[in-house]
Amino acid sequence: MSAQTWFITGASSGLGAAIANAALRAGHHVAVTARDSARLGGLVEAYPDAVLPLSMDLTKPSEIETAVAAAEAWRGGIDVLVNNAALGYLAAVEEGEDQKIRTVFETNFFGVASTLRAALAGMRARGRGTIINISSMNGVIAMPALGYYSASKFALEGLTEALSQEVAPLGLKVMSVEPGGFRTGIVERNLRSPRNHAYGATAHAVMDLLVNDKEGSLAPGDPVRMADILVQLVDSGEMPLRLSLGADSWTGIMAKLDAQRAEYEAWKDVSHSTYFS
Repeated sequence: MSAQTWFITGASSGLGAAIANAALRAGHHVAVTARDSARLGGLVEAYPDAVLPLSMDLTKPSEIETAVAAAEAWRGGIDVLVNNAALGYLAAVEEGEDQKIRTVFETNFFGVASTLRAALAGMRARGRGTIINISSMNGVIAMPALGYYSASKFALEGLTEALSQEVAPLGLKVMSVEPGGFRTGIVERNLRSPRNHAYGATAHAVMDLLVNDKEGSLAPGDPVRMADILVQLVDSGEMPLRLSLGADSWTGIMAKLDAQRAEYEAWKDVSHSTYFS
């Protein structure tokens, strides 16, 4: 396949860096973003002619517009957009602090929406393009301590589903990726709040499991393997709307869907009782 231009957010480390490297190894050109473009020096040094480093803060729409415009002007427009940058938050719902909640949503949802809007015009005009939104298994399954993170990813899932229907007739492809536990370093970067002792057996138990998982048993996923899969799917042109990655993600999502269907079925008669007689 001929070289394409990729635009990857949050590419200074973790999954974003892995995807950038995989795309570069496959012969593509990659525009990469980080809040400070100096942190992208390793990619530039390894692939000086194929990398465009850009500073971009997802909480600042003006920076998003500037970065996307630069990538559009670089090599004929963005062919593949990967919305990868994200922020975690470990807190019970009651423990949530307003500014931290808003920061999570500004990063995980509103920033993604702004990036999409900035990039879609060019893709639409060219009649081609691929959009990959990195969601999470927690965009399908909510659990204690991850309520705000899950809520932001649930919102992203809904946006992605609607977008896929809107742009399919325009020649654009959209995919939501729902990883399980991968060793990307996101747990170490999570925001946190003061604890309320009432949630020791629920939210705090989950937090402690995640924070104390020094051996990575809860994060068996290899970001390099995940990145290679995503590049291969884009190059093949065969992509599902939703892709679960990791056995933990697949198993958890299947269990959630089975339980959800059973609950809806159990209350079917009540659901059907609301129409005028």
